[in-house]
Amino acid sequence: MNRLRIVFMGTPYFATSILQHLIDKNFDVVGVVTAVDKPAGRGLKMNESAVKIYAQSQNIPILQPTNLKNESFLTSLKNFNADIQIVVAFRMLPKEVWSMPKMGTFNLHASLLPEYRGAAPIHWAIINGETKTGVTTFFIDDKIDTGEIILKREIEISGNETVGTLHDKLMHLGTNLVAETLKSITNQSVKTTKQPDIEEKLAPKLTPENTKIDWSDTLENIYNKIRGLNPFPAAWSIIQMDNREISSKIYAVNKEKIAHSLDFGTIVSNKKEMKVAVQNGFIHILEIKLSGKRQMDIKNLLNGFTFSKDAKML
Repeated sequence: MNRLRIVFMGTPYFATSILQHLIDKNFDVVGVVTAVDKPAGRGLKMNESAVKIYAQSQNIPILQPTNLKNESFLTSLKNFNADIQIVVAFRMLPKEVWSMPKMGTFNLHASLLPEYRGAAPIHWAIINGETKTGVTTFFIDDKIDTGEIILKREIEISGNETVGTLHDKLMHLGTNLVAETLKSITNQSVKTTKQPDIEEKLAPKLTPENTKIDWSDTLENIYNKIRGLNPFPAAWSIIQMDNREISSKIYAVNKEKIAHSLDFGTIVSNKKEMKVAVQNGFIHILEIKLSGKRQMDIKNLLNGFTFSKDAKML
């Protein structure tokens, strides 16, 4: 069989690494679909997606639709004459798009489907204290992350894993799985499996509400939540002290299991350390960002900042 004509759809760095691997391995990527440029930063400079920047460097034709059902976009997409489309960290596709290539459209998802369907599977696997996760390729159908599975690869989640470290591990694992999936489709050896009907663990979009720390929760749950949001978008909390409230983002932490009689959220600090009382022990803050200040390790913060005796995390 001749080389497959591939259209690649994706936006962030996670997707870019996979696109780059396809180009390096001499797959025939004839077009890229990515997000529209958006203003960002104080100067509102137009921000291009990581996938777009890489595709431009390789002179790959690019489409940036605002509406995936727009006739002009659909015509341009059809003109790529793709045999297959690959989706990595993009958007939900209408049937007009995913059904267009004769060999279908497959997606790389950063979980072991059917678990953790949704927008933030890497985060939620850590937040929920999972000890393993992985990547899955599947053919897209008319629902979210429900299509027939092509291939899976599993990886362990260590006890001190953060979303940043796990993201990179899954990116590399996914890079190889996409190439392997393409080869099986090219060789016509692909065999799909229907997703089992089980009680789902979902991975919904991250919001200010579900990324805020509940200091009355257990030591393990708080620890998992913070590392599952480190470094992006970061777990957050309000610090109450001296009749004022300070917003904070919390990054690196350690946990200490020990009995105490302090109220949950109570801050205990000196010139060298800061810890917060929770059920069963303390969360030791190692890296934090206070509103109006840069992100810093706790020793540097405490060199110029003092928490009052009544300081508390809300």
